[in-house]
Amino acid sequence: MSSKPIFLISEDKALLQADVIQRMLNKTYWGKGRTVEEIQKTISNSRCYGVYLNGEQIGFARVLTDEVAMAYLSDMLIDDRFQGQGIGQQLLDYIFKDKPYQHVQRWILRTLDAHSLYEKFGFTAPEKPEVYMEKVFKPWSGN
Repeated sequence: MSSKPIFLISEDKALLQADVIQRMLNKTYWGKGRTVEEIQKTISNSRCYGVYLNGEQIGFARVLTDEVAMAYLSDMLIDDRFQGQGIGQQLLDYIFKDKPYQHVQRWILRTLDAHSLYEKFGFTAPEKPEVYMEKVFKPWSGN
């Protein structure tokens, strides 16, 4: 009788492994080429979530927020070896139930290929895309 592995989701930044996050990011269309120093800076300036199995980091996500008007979900990652097992859904469920976000009015994110995952959590295309603007200094390689 095999049991499901127990994953730990933690907000403890001391547990985060920037080299592992860099390896996962380098496999993405949006984070390729990000240095460990840049990753450490994003960690310092965000609320972060790590997913661990037996001490090995296998997932990551970060949120930028004012905890009232807006929250931006970024760098949502699950190691390739563990994708398709519902771990990403568990991580998102954990994040969206986290106390600081209970009164956030609008969540935003960017994705080219994970719409079906985020739709499970209520995300849709912007209802009025004409009201959104951006200022780009480094083009997003996902475009």
